[in-house]
Amino acid sequence: MELEKEPADRRRKRNIKAVFIVFMGLLLFFTLFSNTLESLTLPKVRTEKAANGSLLFSIEGNGILLPFAEERLLNPAGWKVQKILVKEGDYVKTGQKLIIYDGKIAERVLEDEITNMDKQKIELQNIQDQYIESIWEGDELRIRKVSRDIEMRKLDLGMQERKINELRDLLTSQQEMTAPFDGIITKLNALEGLTSAGEPDVLISNSSLGYRMDVFAESRLLSSLGISIGDKIEVKVDTGQEQQTRMIEGTIDEVVNAQPRIVSPSGEEAGLTLTIPQKALHIKVFDSELKGGEQAEIKLEKRSHQEGVVISNEAIHQDRDGMFVYKIDEQRGALGNVFVARKVRIHSSETNDKETMIQSDSLYEEDLIILESSEPLQDGNRVRLQ
Repeated sequence: MELEKEPADRRRKRNIKAVFIVFMGLLLFFTLFSNTLESLTLPKVRTEKAANGSLLFSIEGNGILLPFAEERLLNPAGWKVQKILVKEGDYVKTGQKLIIYDGKIAERVLEDEITNMDKQKIELQNIQDQYIESIWEGDELRIRKVSRDIEMRKLDLGMQERKINELRDLLTSQQEMTAPFDGIITKLNALEGLTSAGEPDVLISNSSLGYRMDVFAESRLLSSLGISIGDKIEVKVDTGQEQQTRMIEGTIDEVVNAQPRIVSPSGEEAGLTLTIPQKALHIKVFDSELKGGEQAEIKLEKRSHQEGVVISNEAIHQDRDGMFVYKIDEQRGALGNVFVARKVRIHSSETNDKETMIQSDSLYEEDLIILESSEPLQDGNRVRLQ
């Protein structure tokens, strides 16, 4: 009987042990399964590592190559064209007469003003005669009055003389149009016997000095990149032949203020307008094969002088308190690491169309930054990495 009892106890112990192992296995399985199931319900996020470096900026522009020296000559007085002395394609010298205008109306006005001055001189002589008479009569009161009249007449006469001189200068300067520099008449809009129709009467250019194109960029960006007069820049020129372009070295000849750019933000700042100061880069190009009128474009890429933590613009969010990002905070747990989204306030120092250099006491190189989430996030939310 004892021999039969011993195997039964041994089997019972084995069964208990087997049940215990199965139970623990099931417990572990369901624990892991529940954690896995829970993790599948967490927001899925796409991340990038914050990197230390500088921002790459790009300035692009295109336009038509125009002669570097070009002038649009207008008819400011609006007089009729009396005689045209040049034709399109003529080469002219500085100071050469181009057009003579009919200044008859101005001449008549000048003659009338000269007549008025002569009348004022006669009136002054009459008052001077009265002054002599008052001296003979010994009338002190009349002497003082006539003396004042003489001074007033002299002042009026001086004003009239200045007016006549201004009219003479106007007649001299606007009756003839002259060439401001050596060049070629590229366009002639004036017609004899007619006044100007809004267009410049003459377009004169000199291509021997080269050609130019204008490119506009934000003032802040140019200052940040240290772009200045004399910098070299590659200009891509369309030669006009099929699928043929040339790269020609250009020079920034001038940097001038330009019309500011008006931007209307979206989001919380919708309805407001931002004024962004701009500058115009006058780029000079010289090449003997250029004829003018070619399409040209530039693309200048340059890194900023500053260095710092750089992140993608898509990671940046905005609320009433300013800009912020979500970074991943990795925490160790009994069943594995847990990832938590932490809200970090930032300040921007520089930005381009893709990246922003930021300042923050809580963000460092190699930190994981959340770019995109499958669900809206709050500070402290658990997430799963994509």
